[in-house]
Amino acid sequence: MVNKQIAEVEDRWLSVDEIGKYLGVSSDTVYRWIDKQGMPAHRLGRRWKFKKDELDAWVKAGGAAEPAPPKKLPKRSTQKITQE
Repeated sequence: MVNKQIAEVEDRWLSVDEIGKYLGVSSDTVYRWIDKQGMPAHRLGRRWKFKKDELDAWVKAGGAAEPAPPKKLPKRSTQKITQE
């Protein structure tokens, strides 16, 4: 009976604040990840809800990793080439 109750608690829908605490990030980061990095989230009315197992899989797959910054290209020379 106790194991069933624990399973039900672990399988419940979590809020933005709860997910932020679970992952150790701010609510703003959670919203940014939903928008920019495809964080698995479900919209229920005006609220976002999450399943812990979906988020664990997303994080393990690298979903929370920040995209690499664009590589800087070498500067072009501005010197004029003269032919002799």
